[in-house]
Amino acid sequence: MTFTQDHLLGIEHLHPVEITTLLDLAQDYVALNRSAEKHARALKGMTQINMFFENSTRTQASFELAGKRLGADVMNMSMAQSSLKKGETLIDTALTLNAMHPDLLVVRHGNSGAVDLLAQKVNCAVLNAGDGRHEHPTQALLDALTIRRAKGRLHRLTVAICGDIAHSRVARSNLILLGKMENRVRLVGPGTLMPKGVEEFGVEVFDDMKAGLEGADVVMMLRLQRERMDGGFVPSEREYFHRYGLDAEKLAYAKDDAIVMHPGPMNRGVEIDGAIADDINRSVIQEQVEMGVAVRMAAMDLLAQNLRRRRERDRLRSIAHE
Repeated sequence: MTFTQDHLLGIEHLHPVEITTLLDLAQDYVALNRSAEKHARALKGMTQINMFFENSTRTQASFELAGKRLGADVMNMSMAQSSLKKGETLIDTALTLNAMHPDLLVVRHGNSGAVDLLAQKVNCAVLNAGDGRHEHPTQALLDALTIRRAKGRLHRLTVAICGDIAHSRVARSNLILLGKMENRVRLVGPGTLMPKGVEEFGVEVFDDMKAGLEGADVVMMLRLQRERMDGGFVPSEREYFHRYGLDAEKLAYAKDDAIVMHPGPMNRGVEIDGAIADDINRSVIQEQVEMGVAVRMAAMDLLAQNLRRRRERDRLRSIAHE
């Protein structure tokens, strides 16, 4: 298998072959997670620290479960009461972490680039669980695995990403990954929720849902992120649902076998009609949650393999210099 990364900070750093390698391993972990004996030994003897400066119940729980199923010692740090709240810098936090000798560090932070900064200062593998508006790589990877399982491939598909594009790191990671895997990506939503310079992303942009969903293989809805908005981006939730919420009428413009996705948590009746979200023939939203554990297991397994090799090289180099 080909995977050369020391950290998983974003999709933009990954080669298509590395994406495929990770998804192939994740597929094996799907089978493990569905078996009676759900434990492996890939991280046995290793320590995983989860640092979530932003709350995310499902992502943190998914990483915690992934680490434990691989045999790691997992610790969740309560960042709401951390020393950072008392004025400690992120770099000082990194130095403190180094003294604990962790092997895997999972970080979610409200500022773009914060996870990358930590990765430069710690002596372990770092996984980005979402940083500001930058990236959320494991979400894009679990979405990719879900699509591949449903469609039998992850290339030459038409994927419509709909809603609050401007504030979504999920959208950014997905459009990068889908582009690398040679898919046709459409961004659908109001102009107020489109990022600046969107035309440079190599995607098609629509402000009309029916036109944007025409012939789509995958319809990916996004949460309306009001906590990241500092102005009137949408007139009202009712009006937003009327124009951009996914219902049966709009979904009819996509292909008959199109799948419906949502990274969660969902605002039913705002971004998606509850009947569509629960439609077992179209919705793969619950499978996305399941794939999240498998993908995070695969990512940590691959990073741990590289970390062990790197540490062994350093050890041998040190012996040679003595």
